[in-house]
Amino acid sequence: MKKIFGIFLIALAAVACNTKTEKRQADTPNAQQVDFGTLVYHNAFKSKHFEARDVMVWLPEGYDSSKKYAVLYMHDGQMLFDKSTSWNKQSWNVDSVAQILQKDNRTRPFIVVGINNHPEGRLFDYMPRKALDYIAKDDTLLAKYNMNMFVADNYLRFIVEELKPFIDKNYSTSPERGSTFIAGSSMGGLISMYAICEYPHIFGGAACLSTHSPLVITDAPAEVPVWAKAFRDYLNDNLPTPNSAHIYMDCGDRTIDAGYIPLQMQINELFKAKGWGTAHFRSQLFPGHAHDENSWESRLHIPLEFLIRK
Repeated sequence: MKKIFGIFLIALAAVACNTKTEKRQADTPNAQQVDFGTLVYHNAFKSKHFEARDVMVWLPEGYDSSKKYAVLYMHDGQMLFDKSTSWNKQSWNVDSVAQILQKDNRTRPFIVVGINNHPEGRLFDYMPRKALDYIAKDDTLLAKYNMNMFVADNYLRFIVEELKPFIDKNYSTSPERGSTFIAGSSMGGLISMYAICEYPHIFGGAACLSTHSPLVITDAPAEVPVWAKAFRDYLNDNLPTPNSAHIYMDCGDRTIDAGYIPLQMQINELFKAKGWGTAHFRSQLFPGHAHDENSWESRLHIPLEFLIRK
């Protein structure tokens, strides 16, 4: 039977006691359910930096408040746990992957914080804002956008200044950077890389699956090299100190992932030139994998073992 906790903070008392009470809140439409562990909802989490959004916290089976857990922050929360509630009927099945890794002692104990996206603003929420400064101001590529719409810096401030302190206060976590990780796919991969560049003192590792290295959604192939170079130029100037963190990237070779391969190879060369070794930077290609949750679920264990190592 799948289990779910409600959004109210009173549920935290139940968590502290490691109870398994089942509760579906009427004001949590399309609430996800999990096969393993417990999901705690915090609906419309308010922020002074960013518009409110739903946040959920996954706790592994046997969660014990007397122990300390690493924390994995993940974007696109709607797609993480329950395929029956997702738009494409696929999910990462994070609870299953994370539970198996911990049960088999392949990672340290950890919890997962899923942050829902706002579909209509996802591009602007996850776009690395400072990378756009590497595009010439007179370039017509930027003319089509209102630059105030790009709010990734506010999104990261929400995570770092508001959400993380709340999680560390209300759950039994190890708050130091060596136990704090961030992960996502596609545009979620972009914002995860941006997070570790902007806050290397907060995050000890980032997993960027099928990173949308063309940076923007465009129907003009000639634009892609300009946008992609802007992202690489940003990375060149802002990557954390070589080998000071663990960074994972990958892509498949089906659907739009196929177009990422040459761009990812350029990013790999950048990391190598900056002095990153394979013990701290890993990039992998997965033949036959597409740009979808089924593919990301099938290989999620690889970055999690790389980041949240024993």
